[in-house]
Amino acid sequence: MDDQPQPLEDDLIADSHATAPVNLPRVTITFCTQCKWMLRAAYFAQELLSTFSTALGEVSLVPGTGGVFTVTIQHASNVNFTTHTSVLWDRKVNGGFPETKQLKALVRDVIEPSRDLGHIDRALAKERGDDGQGQEQEQEQGEEREKGQTGESQGGQGSCEECKEEKEVESVLSSVSVRVKKLI
Repeated sequence: MDDQPQPLEDDLIADSHATAPVNLPRVTITFCTQCKWMLRAAYFAQELLSTFSTALGEVSLVPGTGGVFTVTIQHASNVNFTTHTSVLWDRKVNGGFPETKQLKALVRDVIEPSRDLGHIDRALAKERGDDGQGQEQEQEQGEEREKGQTGESQGGQGSCEECKEEKEVESVLSSVSVRVKKLI
């Protein structure tokens, strides 16, 4: 019998360059686990899969830290045989979380631009037609939702330091904004 020790890993597993197939278009939702945003990410994933079903190749949830909440889409190019990754939403850049209808419209614009989303398109058109007031109101609603779902109900426990600092900055900015509006 052979006294040679058997390798513990399969050659395929040991290969650090092994790849897994990716179904395109692929939406990736990266969320902060410290901020307890997994349910929000899962809800968005469920909504996208329900709306776009077979038009989406896959939706993935990626845990992260540091107050991150980003939605990206990887899709094939129509011009050549390459893939492109686009950021659809970044909480830190866009300020808060997207409305479900906004996120669906952003995904639709990439994967099926001619698709009609029915009541979602009508609601978005109505908001855009409110002389910009819809966007301001939407941002305020997003901030209130964010405050209600960042772990504040637990006395701030479990929130990451970056999120706490962002909340302080947002609080100062909102008070300055209120003062400026009063002056105008």
